[in-house]
Amino acid sequence: MPDSLDRRDFLKTSCAIASATALTTQAAPSTAAEPIERKFKKAVKLSMVQGNMSVVEKFKMLKELGFDGIDVDQRVSHDDVRRAREESGLIVHGVVDYDHWKLPLSHPDTKVRAAGLETLKASLRDSKEYGGTTVLLVVGIVNKDITYADAYKRTQEEIRKVLPLAEELGIKIAFENVWNMFLLSPLEFARYIDDFKSPWVGAYFDIGNVVNYGWPEQWIRILGKRILKLDVKEYSRKLRDEKGPGAGFAAELGEGDVEWPAVLAALDEVGYRGWGTAEVRGGDRERLDEISRRMDNVLALKAP
Repeated sequence: MPDSLDRRDFLKTSCAIASATALTTQAAPSTAAEPIERKFKKAVKLSMVQGNMSVVEKFKMLKELGFDGIDVDQRVSHDDVRRAREESGLIVHGVVDYDHWKLPLSHPDTKVRAAGLETLKASLRDSKEYGGTTVLLVVGIVNKDITYADAYKRTQEEIRKVLPLAEELGIKIAFENVWNMFLLSPLEFARYIDDFKSPWVGAYFDIGNVVNYGWPEQWIRILGKRILKLDVKEYSRKLRDEKGPGAGFAAELGEGDVEWPAVLAALDEVGYRGWGTAEVRGGDRERLDEISRRMDNVLALKAP
């Protein structure tokens, strides 16, 4: 926590978040009266589409495989994306910040943070150019040389600088929960978002990233309306225990430890309707078709 946050204030804030979460849950639509009609839109990351194809060909193939959209996570020609979107009918729903790992906003060097901020600004402009609504941002990292308190303070200071541009463009900054040793609990994640007191920030909730140390459905209920979009992937604790932490992500959708019915129930409770973007091992047409079908199954997009 920042140095200005003493123990009493932290406990007070945590209680307030818990109370707000309870109110959000109580206010969520009831699922008892009638079945929930889910309206998830299905997407992938652009980098998952492999093969010697043009951007236009990639977009057209994804549309044919039943995807609704794409999250652009690599630098590509604006003209290529514009043409691909127009010719395929595929929606570019957002952009992933291009350099948030290389140029983290928590870095002690002001020049590195400034460069990272410029990338964030460029990502926001690209998302606007492509017709998107968000930029996914890993807000910062904590390590031996970057303290938790400094990461909290620095990242909030830097992100506040770009909020006027986000509002001007109408593009929201969606913070992703990742293995960056930062924002390690849903209560803290919610508090971090609320600190901005801005409608232009929220959560890009990654379902699979939580399973190593928690349960996604619990995070969903606490984050509630703060969730702007979802990353859809799996995680296996068995593979983790046998081969190491990163190996857990090798589990195919529906074959790991994500309890998808519980996740869907929590999403229904908080009223989430929107994008679910796969972030798994990509490949050729056959592989992407498999991903599309697995997403249909875990997100209950088609009747069994």
